[in-house]
Amino acid sequence: MAAITEVNASNFDSLLQEQLPVLIDFWAPWCGPCRMVSPIVDQIADELAGRLVVAKCNVDENQDIAMRYGVMSIPTLVILKGGAEANRIVGAMPKPKLLEEIEKAL
Repeated sequence: MAAITEVNASNFDSLLQEQLPVLIDFWAPWCGPCRMVSPIVDQIADELAGRLVVAKCNVDENQDIAMRYGVMSIPTLVILKGGAEANRIVGAMPKPKLLEEIEKAL
């Protein structure tokens, strides 16, 4: 299984320095759609290992990071390239559609 980084204030800035694009899954434990998307994100981390870095950010524990990226609803997936936002996906969707949106930013 591919490594998935749990985002927090102490490691977030290092994600911005990654050479590969970074997918950040903004979620919360109480969010039903987030729980639906989470295993799909895990699968995508495995399938796109070497092409994409995957991280998860619990918005309850990291409100400052969520506010920094203007996350208003969850789940929100933000793809960063070179530290800048390249794509944003809001809401739960099936894996093929999610992969299609991610591929647009790779």
